[in-house]
Amino acid sequence: MISKEEISAAYQLIQDEICTALEQVDGKATFEEEKWEREGGGGGRTRIIQNGNILEKGGVNFSAVHGQLPSGVKKALNVEHDEFFATGVSIVIHPNHPMVPIIHMNIRYFEMPSKDNENPVRWFGGGIDLTPHYVFEDDAKFFHQNLKSVCDQFNHDFYARFKHWADDYFYIKHRNETRGIGGIFYDRLTASDTLTWETIFNFSQALGRSFIPTYTELVNRNRDKKFTEDNQNWQYQRRSRYTEFNLVYDAGTKFGLETNGRIESILMSLPPTAKWVYNYHAQPGSEEERTLGLLKKGINWA
Repeated sequence: MISKEEISAAYQLIQDEICTALEQVDGKATFEEEKWEREGGGGGRTRIIQNGNILEKGGVNFSAVHGQLPSGVKKALNVEHDEFFATGVSIVIHPNHPMVPIIHMNIRYFEMPSKDNENPVRWFGGGIDLTPHYVFEDDAKFFHQNLKSVCDQFNHDFYARFKHWADDYFYIKHRNETRGIGGIFYDRLTASDTLTWETIFNFSQALGRSFIPTYTELVNRNRDKKFTEDNQNWQYQRRSRYTEFNLVYDAGTKFGLETNGRIESILMSLPPTAKWVYNYHAQPGSEEERTLGLLKKGINWA
C-alpha cells in the first residue's frame, strides 16, 4: 500500500522539477518561495513567478494539509468522518503574450481514515487544461494528443472518459462557453479489480511530468509572434472569463476557502490584469469570433 508520505514526497519532487524547468523556459524570472503552515494541521510551499520574459504571473504550489473537515465540506463530499489528509500540486500560468496560452494543472490525493483504520476513504484526482486566448488548431491537437498518449500508457479508457469530464467541468454555464479547449479531468479515482493504487499513483506522476514538455513546446511555438494592442485587449477579455470560472465554479478554490486554506495560495490562479468590457461582441469574421466558435464541448482534438 502506498503511504501518504510517499505520495506527498513525490508531489514535492514534481513541484521542484516544474519550477526549475519554467525558469529555464522564461529565461529571466525566478520563483519566490513562501513556506506556510495551516492552522489546524499541515502546510505547504507556495512558489510564484512574476514579470518574466514570457511568464507574467504563475504559481506552482504544493500543499499537504490535515485536520477536521468543516460540516459543509463533509456534506459536499458525502462522507461521515471528520479527519482528513490532502496533498497535491496546483499550477496556473498566465503568460504576457496573447498568442501563448494560459495553462492549469492539478494533481492531488485525498484520504480520510475510518474508525477501524481498515477501510479508509481515499482517492486521487487531477487534470490539466489549456486556455488559449486565440485557439490555434495545430496547438490544440498537439496538446490533446500528448494527453491521450499519457493516458493510454495506463488505461485506454482514460482519455475519452477524462476528456469528456473536462469538457463538462471547465464550462462557464452563465456564458455558455468552455473555459478553453479543455484537456482531461478526473476525481475520486480509486483502485478496483482492474486498476491498482500503484497504477493510479504512477498515472498521477506521469501526468505531472507531462506538463513541462507540453507547455514548453506551446510557449516556444508562439512566443516570438507579433501582436497588437487589440490582441492584448482580447487577452485581458479572455482572462476575465478565466477569473469568472475560478471564482464561481472551481472546486479547488471552494475547498481551499472552506477548509481555512491560505488565501494568497488559493487565489494565485487569478491573472494580474483582466478586463470586463460591457456587452462585448467580436467582429464578424475576426480571429476573436473564430476562437469563440471553438469554445464548446465535444470537439475531438486528438
